[in-house]
Amino acid sequence: MQVTFYGAARTVTGSMHLVDTGGERLLLDCGMFQGRRAESQEINAHFPFPPASIGAVVLSHAHLDHCGNLPTLVRQGFAGPVHCTPATRDLVALILRDSAKVQQQDVAFVNKRRAEGAPPTTPLYTADDVEAALDRLVAQPYGRPFALGEATITFFDAGHILGSAVTTIDAGGRRLGFTGDLGRSGTSILRGPETPPAVDVLLMESTYGDRLHPPYAEGERRLGELVGQTVAAGGKTLVPAFAVGRAQDIAYALHRLRDGGGIPAVRTFMDSPMAVDATEIFRAHPECLNDEIRARLEEADPFGFTDLRYVRSVDDSKALNAIDEPFLVIATSGMCESGRILHHHIGDPRSALLIVGFQAANTLGRRLADGVSPVNIFGEPHDVRLRVNTLPSFSAHADRDELLAWVQAMPRVGRIFCVHGEERQSLALAGALAARGFAAEVPTRGQQVTV
Repeated sequence: MQVTFYGAARTVTGSMHLVDTGGERLLLDCGMFQGRRAESQEINAHFPFPPASIGAVVLSHAHLDHCGNLPTLVRQGFAGPVHCTPATRDLVALILRDSAKVQQQDVAFVNKRRAEGAPPTTPLYTADDVEAALDRLVAQPYGRPFALGEATITFFDAGHILGSAVTTIDAGGRRLGFTGDLGRSGTSILRGPETPPAVDVLLMESTYGDRLHPPYAEGERRLGELVGQTVAAGGKTLVPAFAVGRAQDIAYALHRLRDGGGIPAVRTFMDSPMAVDATEIFRAHPECLNDEIRARLEEADPFGFTDLRYVRSVDDSKALNAIDEPFLVIATSGMCESGRILHHHIGDPRSALLIVGFQAANTLGRRLADGVSPVNIFGEPHDVRLRVNTLPSFSAHADRDELLAWVQAMPRVGRIFCVHGEERQSLALAGALAARGFAAEVPTRGQQVTV
């Protein structure tokens, strides 16, 4: 087998790796690159290989930076199957349809405000492109091998988001492993990541390869503390969150805090139609959930509580900005690059923005987390007057020690290539692995290796 690294090499977004098994060309993930608008458009619109040459795509999970460019791939000639777990199939449909809708809305907003004579911007893909891509999805359950030509593929639970998978590919007497994004053990909703069998080569995520997360319980306590402070100040609490995974984590944490008296009664809104629909998909896939959540599903709704209201309509979303009293809103997108979070005010010093997920370089979320002010929103500068806090405990990515423990639990690992991490994190994880006797390195975009 040969592997060529085309996405998420020394960067986090745009996961995409080409695998040539000798009889089939497979693409591991087809993610959307997220960052500066012009750079993102260029990278996402042009593939470094002919899409028609790809025999199949194997998806690790449904986050946009792993599946978000499938419609472009199909529009440019890819005609094969896209294999993923059943929960990922359901979530990909939700995420890609929302992506096309958000692109159309954002393009209309930007074009309305573009300078006179400037060319109009266009979306990367349309709703019709999405439907063509969804027709290619094929669901494969965890632990059941399936064939792609002479290769055999098996999914194992990665514990990152609902349906996320660690993938193994067996071909020519060799085995390749791909973590996708690796989750954490002991989180509030999902099962922990499974350990796959021995591999000759491992493509391993390194998002947090140089740091540790505080315990989840500490993050929940800190969430309650910050919400209480903001309510007491008379402000609003804004939580940008990925509609799949983080939104449900925060909803469940708030539920537990309300039940235990850890936060005051405050009106709470889930301002994301996609998060509303994603929560329904969580309820439909108990095979991915841990014992605690499965038990709660039999008794009550773990993702709902008295003060929580799910907001679907645009008019109801806009009406939130007219509320004078304190409230909390969970809104997409998780990196503040698009979606409804952009329409909530950031100019009130009584209010707070709580960053609960990873923020890729050059995204609005990263600039806010880094304390940049003013920031551009829809091409216009806005002063950041609200308080910005980060809560890394809620991360769905394994930290350095969790990544190392997961690898060390495997029966055998040959070469390791650290991907899906900014260069500093990837190099740090490779160094930590090397110190423990593993052959680890950090590939560059376009590098090719033989398994």
